[in-house]
Amino acid sequence: MNTHSHIGAGSGAGDGTSPGAGRSSDNDSGAVGAVVWVVMVAAFGGFLFGFDTAVINGAVGPIQEVFGLTDVMLGFTVASALLGCMIGAWVGGSLADRMGRVRAMLIAAALFFLSAVGSGLAFTEYDLVLWRVLGGVGVGMASVIAPAYIAEVAPATLRGRLGSMWQMAIVVGIFGAALSNALLLNIAGGAGQTLWFGLDAWRWMFLMEAFPALIYGLLATSIPESPRYLVARGDEDRAAQVLRQVVGLRGEQEVQAKIAEIARTINRESRQRLRDLLVGGKLMPIVWVGLGLAVFQQFVGINVIFYYSSTLWQSVGIPEDQSFLIQVITATVNILATVVGILIVDKVGRRIPLLVGSAGMAVTLGMMAVAFSQAQVAGDAGAGDAAVTLPEPWGIIALVCGNLFVLFFGATWGPFMWLLLGEMFPNRIRAMAVGVSAAANWAANFIISTIFPAMAGFSLVFAYGFYAVSALLSLVFVLLWVPETKGRELEDMSDSAFRRSGR
Repeated sequence: MNTHSHIGAGSGAGDGTSPGAGRSSDNDSGAVGAVVWVVMVAAFGGFLFGFDTAVINGAVGPIQEVFGLTDVMLGFTVASALLGCMIGAWVGGSLADRMGRVRAMLIAAALFFLSAVGSGLAFTEYDLVLWRVLGGVGVGMASVIAPAYIAEVAPATLRGRLGSMWQMAIVVGIFGAALSNALLLNIAGGAGQTLWFGLDAWRWMFLMEAFPALIYGLLATSIPESPRYLVARGDEDRAAQVLRQVVGLRGEQEVQAKIAEIARTINRESRQRLRDLLVGGKLMPIVWVGLGLAVFQQFVGINVIFYYSSTLWQSVGIPEDQSFLIQVITATVNILATVVGILIVDKVGRRIPLLVGSAGMAVTLGMMAVAFSQAQVAGDAGAGDAAVTLPEPWGIIALVCGNLFVLFFGATWGPFMWLLLGEMFPNRIRAMAVGVSAAANWAANFIISTIFPAMAGFSLVFAYGFYAVSALLSLVFVLLWVPETKGRELEDMSDSAFRRSGR
């Protein structure tokens, strides 16, 4: 079973490039231009990833009102896309291996388009959930196909920077959803107000995703197939052409050496099984570390900020139009934080930023819990009809701490968790271990997103206190068990070396 074999390509050696790969200087600019273009197209799936997961933020309130949802059902509706993400992440690799990376991207684009139209025209909460799950499948597929494709076509000397475009595309997509929602709300005068063609503004928030989905599908037809897939299909001539024109390899001997390297990696990864993650009937320690990273990244509550931030700030007395402005600001902070993470990762390593991020998140989340403990409530907060205010200076403190939390997360745990998953596993289990860890990440995301409305209805202090404790535990986790991978060759990663180092 090689359902996740494509993931290993994004992790290092054997993806068609190597540190020794060279390019003639007179053709460098053309090769770089070609690879930048195909990477940008592939990364556009990350934009839709971010847009799709964040767009529902602006529609949470109207959805609950229109369909008469309880807090539990609202949480499930918002988080339902994550069920699709788990499915898409699992089947996406298999589809990419059978049909090719580009065709799989086209399928993901079609799912994004159908989900956007269906969600915007939903008649009941049940078909809304169905369309959101369908879009989630597209998100899950994109989350494993595009990074693998980028790694397979990027030259070794550019892989780090080009690979970071995927994470940047995600946060830009989140920003795009926030900006689109804010513009539609301001035009209509409220998310629940009627806009064009008799449809409410919240419905148009979903429909807007159809446009970038179409663009993604059209652009995907302009890029070549991955050389890894072509070698797997026995089409070595086309693979050689891509290696020359996109990857930038020169000389027949060099090209053929890379094709042979790809073929060896495919053969090795095709033998990976779930049981390979076990030693003596127990899960390997390094796999536990991967699962811990995946779960902690979600248990600090980051997606609550993007799924529910507008409703959250309205619940503490901030007007609807201002709450959407705050969402835009938060998304902007997330972009800037990601840039910071990209700049520091190769200079200071992975562990120190993660430790700083955990400490910063614990403090800011703790302060948010304290701030919400000062809230003055009149009515039923859980039902969404309460008059809730934060006396000064606690409103400002909560707002500042919320954005500082996003800054600490976006510069550390946001991009570094995925980076570590790609680096720290031994070659012989990397594909399967990354797949299992990614599934755990989506599952944790689903759990946290589903239970937040009920937690908030019970007590926002409890909700943010839980996230603060999770952040503190993540600090201890990193300190005791997470390895430093900076400067280490991927071939040096092994579970035995991990155990001997104590990390």
